[in-house]
Amino acid sequence: MVQAVIAETLRSRGSDDEAVPEMNRQWVIDKLQAFLETASVKYLRGSPLSGGGYHVLDRPEREVQAAAQIIEQILDRVLPHWRTADWPANDSQPYWRHREATNRAIAQLEAEQELIENLGSGAPQLDAATLHPWVWGSVQGLWSSGHYREAIGMAARAINAQAQTKLGRRDASEAKLLSDAFSTNPPSLGHPRLRLMLDDGSDTFKNRHDGAGNFARGVYSAIRNPIAHEIDEELDENEALEQLAAFSILARWVDAATVAVAI
Repeated sequence: MVQAVIAETLRSRGSDDEAVPEMNRQWVIDKLQAFLETASVKYLRGSPLSGGGYHVLDRPEREVQAAAQIIEQILDRVLPHWRTADWPANDSQPYWRHREATNRAIAQLEAEQELIENLGSGAPQLDAATLHPWVWGSVQGLWSSGHYREAIGMAARAINAQAQTKLGRRDASEAKLLSDAFSTNPPSLGHPRLRLMLDDGSDTFKNRHDGAGNFARGVYSAIRNPIAHEIDEELDENEALEQLAAFSILARWVDAATVAVAI
């Protein structure tokens, strides 16, 4: 896609950890159009004896050179291969390749939004049906009727119910239950643990379980609890889908984990 190519070209010219600003498309188009005026040519007829004719720049070459210095940097980003592209040559005209590339770049940038709207952005799309069954299976009816806030709450309750059943606990729920279950402490009486890997004493074991416990607290505290109290305002579908995906991640961890109990 045009947008992806431009973005990738911009990234490739910066360091790995340097934030690259988004291209100002209109500014670029204005610069390109101004260059076409600066680098315009005219045809001069030859003398009656020599016949033929030739092209010359309308403006002083030093002025065109200065403009070309800037435009080359723009073209390197928009059309990375413009210097070596196999275009029909017109060597009789000075700066013909610059003008050819500039015209092509303008056409590409002006059509960019239309291309994106009709061809799609190329970005991966999240299919709700691929979410964990505990999540999507519990909310399909609510989702199809546009009850997104209630669907998020239902997904949160479904995961809690599954976790309580798996752990054999009814004395705790939601964030408290799962943060305790993912604790790196050894299991104790009444406190079974969920294990995503064997406890080998590594930082990976600690990070995975501390992270899962913190994640569980986060989705229940920052997503589940607020929507339970803000019942008068419906969620936007895209925002709700992102929240549903967060609960799907938690569901997969709970489902995949083994239960460790005190011996």
